[in-house]
Amino acid sequence: MKRKLVGLVLAAVIGAVSVTGCSKLDNDDVVAEVGGTKITAGVANFYARFQQSQYEAYYSSFLGNDMWSGEAEEGKTYEDSVKETIMNNLQSMYVLDMHKKDYDITLTEEDEAAIKKAADAFGEANTLEDKELISGDSDTVEEVLRLLTVQEKMREAITADVDTEVSDEEAAQKSMKYVYFSFNKTGDDGNTTQMTDEEKEALKKDAEAFRQGAEDAEDFPAYATEKGYEAANLTFDSSTTSPAQELIKAADALAEGELTDVVEGPSGYYVAKVTSLLDREATDTKKESIISERKQTMFNEQIEKWLDEEKVTVHKSVWKKINFVKQGVTIKDTGSEESK
Repeated sequence: MKRKLVGLVLAAVIGAVSVTGCSKLDNDDVVAEVGGTKITAGVANFYARFQQSQYEAYYSSFLGNDMWSGEAEEGKTYEDSVKETIMNNLQSMYVLDMHKKDYDITLTEEDEAAIKKAADAFGEANTLEDKELISGDSDTVEEVLRLLTVQEKMREAITADVDTEVSDEEAAQKSMKYVYFSFNKTGDDGNTTQMTDEEKEALKKDAEAFRQGAEDAEDFPAYATEKGYEAANLTFDSSTTSPAQELIKAADALAEGELTDVVEGPSGYYVAKVTSLLDREATDTKKESIISERKQTMFNEQIEKWLDEEKVTVHKSVWKKINFVKQGVTIKDTGSEESK
């Protein structure tokens, strides 16, 4: 989300909706301090509102319009949880900015031009009223984009020496084809219900019959189709949990070309055939994932080290004024090209 914010700002038309009772926010107030560096309420508000708009776009359809007041975990609303993440992100961006000279990080003329282009486009696309609600004045927009640009440059610099060697053994991904026999059934009225125990027993016999026939079939997917089923593809390792841990455990113990017995999972039966003990494409993709995780771990650890060295203070009375429940935000993407 953070990496695409520059491009979103360049393309974004904001719709900010005040519901009721929003506390007046002074953009010059200090919402937090990292060492001697002050994070203004304006910067925090603008960054938070863009993050809010993304969450609302992705999750409101199934969490509902009152998603922010819903419970994310015991004793914590979605607003609490997301705002905690946003505050951590802001602190991280500022501590990275404080240490950019350690890595000789500067903004190029191209960077500065891209930032100004994005800020100008945002300013032209939005009304003064909406920009005031989200602290979207040009100076604040440019400051947030500057911080994000520095952050990405610092990410590259800090992780430049990460170990990029990953063996096939460490990343190995197997592959299987499987047929799923669901415990759910759909009635004539279109409603889905759970099978009875007797129906599950009958279904298991069907799965066992399929498994017996598949033993002699040269082409597992073709045999499945012939019998009215569909064979799904899956790449996996021992840590895979979907579609069912029971299936993964059974398949992981087999040699290439072998079939599982009928495996019972929480929602149905499975019959699978292991097709490869080293799926090349999936293994290479896993290697990239492992390298990415190493970089993220190195990056996070360095940020945490620097933050531990600073006195960090959050002014809760100011931060509380940035309220997602009382002010909604939407983004309409105009399709403009992304800034760097």
